[in-house]
Amino acid sequence: MVWKTLVELKILRKILQVKKLSFFLLMCSSLWMAGCTKSSSSDTLVGNWVRRSDFEGVGRSEAVAAQLNGKAYVGLGYNGTDRLTDFWVYDNTSDFWQKKADFPGTARNSAVAFAANGKIYVGLGYDGVNYLKDFWAYDPGANTWTQVADFGGSARYDAVAFGIGDKGYVCSGYDGNYLKDFWSYNPTTNTWTQEISPGGTKRSAASVFVIDNKAYLCLGENNGSYVNELWMYDASASAWTEKRKLTNVSSESYDDKYTGITRANAAAFVVGSKGYITTGTTGGLTSNTWEYNPADDTWTQKTAFDGTAREGAVGFYINDRGYVSTGRTSSLRLDDTRELQPSADNDTDD
Repeated sequence: MVWKTLVELKILRKILQVKKLSFFLLMCSSLWMAGCTKSSSSDTLVGNWVRRSDFEGVGRSEAVAAQLNGKAYVGLGYNGTDRLTDFWVYDNTSDFWQKKADFPGTARNSAVAFAANGKIYVGLGYDGVNYLKDFWAYDPGANTWTQVADFGGSARYDAVAFGIGDKGYVCSGYDGNYLKDFWSYNPTTNTWTQEISPGGTKRSAASVFVIDNKAYLCLGENNGSYVNELWMYDASASAWTEKRKLTNVSSESYDDKYTGITRANAAAFVVGSKGYITTGTTGGLTSNTWEYNPADDTWTQKTAFDGTAREGAVGFYINDRGYVSTGRTSSLRLDDTRELQPSADNDTDD
């Protein structure tokens, strides 16, 4: 019996040793995992999306947006059943949308808008049957619309537009052919002039943003491929300059993480001295958000758009604050509005 007791004690001692070893290994594993978690946190994306007042019109996609005198103007588009003509202004100081006079032209989606010489100009697009080329001027002070000269190029949709100084500019799009012709509009003379086109690839459903009176044309699609070219337009020199590609094509390190930038039908806006693109389609919907710094011609990934993934949303900016609103996911048209705070930590509770 004594012999049996001694054997049992040895077995018990072995069991305790094994348990101590297991506990030690578990603690080491926990510490290692904590170290990994801490290390990976250094790669956490920066930027916080905050939900603002919903767009007060019906949900839609492929609307137009432009900003003027500290307010944003959004309208037209497609709600999945009807093309639309309603037009709204957003005041971010009161987080308030107000309906303005309806657009008097044909209801349409995939049109363009730009601000120039104190007015908002809207034109081009698709009415469900025809490509369009008419243009209209909206006077915010009088809340009235006036038809102006038709666009100088072909009727089209999915073009881009922007304003610099007292002129408006329209580029690219689709008229049965992918396009990259470039036109300026002079509100004083009510005339369109064809300008020198950007080089490289034709495109539709591209994006554009303006920083320090220079326009940056990027993204879009051509014949089933997503365009990786970025072109800068300097209006003072009437010249285009190609910038670095949006994919990892160089042997340098700056573009090693360039995955998921290219897309079509994205939203674009400016905050401060940097440009932003988000949402859109890459064959499937994407919420990836990227920041462009013109000072060194590089892109940095930011916190992904935290609303429903979508394409055909509008992007706009007011007093150094950037917003995304409307859009569609599959057959659902959306009406929510979100603001990006680019330098803030992500807060999922706001």
